[in-house]
Amino acid sequence: MKKVAIIMGSDSDLPIAEKAAAQLKALDIPFEVHVMSAHRTPDEACAFAKSAKENGFGVLISIAGMAAHLGGVLAANTTLPIIGVPGKSSFEGLDALLATVQMPSGIPVATVAINGAENAAILAVQMLALSDEALASQLDAMKQQMCQAVIEKDKKLQQELGC
Repeated sequence: MKKVAIIMGSDSDLPIAEKAAAQLKALDIPFEVHVMSAHRTPDEACAFAKSAKENGFGVLISIAGMAAHLGGVLAANTTLPIIGVPGKSSFEGLDALLATVQMPSGIPVATVAINGAENAAILAVQMLALSDEALASQLDAMKQQMCQAVIEKDKKLQQELGC
């Protein structure tokens, strides 16, 4: 099975990365977490992206706040899918969201919500599941569990309100 890389621009992004890691663990997806800065360690970030495919990765998740150039730097150096998670730092994360979503043509970075690490992990797994039926079935079961949880919450609410 392909691995997922969670790349943080700073160790201050760890609380966000932990949410993605927890989701990947819950689905038994192998992953690694690294700190690489688009600005402070650009050579390392580029080298990681260039070798990611041969090192067994299938998707890279980029978590960065403020200028949020990390996703674009990774995307410029690999053909693997990159999922950007804008980190909430200055301007409530709007600066990071705009920086992550505004990539030039040919350098796509799929972007989830500000601090949306859980969705980034699920999207990464959905990408891997395109070529893995067992993983696709696991995702189907997860969606069914979410559906059942909402139905149960509705039943409880109706009982509590006496409807």
